[in-house]
Amino acid sequence: MYDFTNYGFGTRAIHAGQEPDPSTGAIMTPIYQTSTYVQESPGKHQGYAYARGKNPTRNALEANIASLEGAEHGLVFSSGMGAIDAVIKLLLPGDEVIACEDLYGGSYRMFTKVFAPLGIVFRFVNMQNADSISSHINEKTKLIWVETPTNPTMSIIDIRAVAALAKAQNILLAVDNTFASPYLQNPLKLGANIVMHSATKYLGGHSDVVMGALCTNDKSLYDRLAFIQNSCGATPGPMDSFLLLRGIKTLHLRMERHCINGKKVAHFLKSHPKVDKVFWPGFPEHPNHKIAATQMKDFGGMISFSLVGNDMEKAFSFAASMKVFSLAESLGGVESLISHPASMTHASIPKEIREKAGVLDSLLRISVGIEDEADLISDLSAALEKV
Repeated sequence: MYDFTNYGFGTRAIHAGQEPDPSTGAIMTPIYQTSTYVQESPGKHQGYAYARGKNPTRNALEANIASLEGAEHGLVFSSGMGAIDAVIKLLLPGDEVIACEDLYGGSYRMFTKVFAPLGIVFRFVNMQNADSISSHINEKTKLIWVETPTNPTMSIIDIRAVAALAKAQNILLAVDNTFASPYLQNPLKLGANIVMHSATKYLGGHSDVVMGALCTNDKSLYDRLAFIQNSCGATPGPMDSFLLLRGIKTLHLRMERHCINGKKVAHFLKSHPKVDKVFWPGFPEHPNHKIAATQMKDFGGMISFSLVGNDMEKAFSFAASMKVFSLAESLGGVESLISHPASMTHASIPKEIREKAGVLDSLLRISVGIEDEADLISDLSAALEKV
């Protein structure tokens, strides 16, 4: 297989981990729709024994995503939560995790409802100032879990600073890179040990597949995660792997348009008299904007905002009146989406904890797609006029 390590991002997105099928010359990676593989003799095979352990379509995808993150090793899972589950299974009862307080509701639910009862302790911390993490570290701290930008308030966490702190204390650092995508941010290059993606989002980009991914440069860490992947079985099928490979081929083009549209929409919302606060890391006054400018290539298409009056019913009415923006969970697809985090993606987080992290009942989150920017702004304008 040709080594595309030193090629540009777009070239790697299209070619890394893939080669023409040797039997037919097919330029697209085949969908190896099989559960098992014939062996020449017991234990003697061509590297594939059972599809939960390895599948050629999935392996091509894992190599492709690893290349985009500048990683030596990649693993894909049947969902983003499956990927997170594998990371937490590296720990033992009594171990402690420091996680950012503003994080995806599904992550919070897994941490507190699945793993906390098994004896793993989670401490949720405001990480906008990396120095604030130090006081929560003790001899039992084994992992720091970071999202940046965070979901949904777009908080920016200094990956380099947290990585330096984690390394000094011999603590693993895992970064959920879903909102940025590998095109905008590469946490491993900033010092993280593990990078995680809900590949359902920007990597897939077409709202037609659910998958998760992990990347690392640590071979021993990779071996442990691969063992968990195979043993626990949260592996995606070959068709899903094929769809994700296909989606990634246009990741760089899509992200460029997401960023262009996101900037236009963010500035439109900020200037509108019926909009109260707008959370987008591209604004110079956004907390840690300068850090975002150094660790991200651009500021992305994820935006959260609230309406004047902070009225939840107005927020509901606004979200339901959109035409181009669809009211739905998820993000990162070619189509623009709007959601109400408090009742949708973050409903599993208790109200007082949500509000402490800035996730108010009036907050709306939009994933700006790649439609014509004039139509997006027209749709927002028309909905605001009805408020």
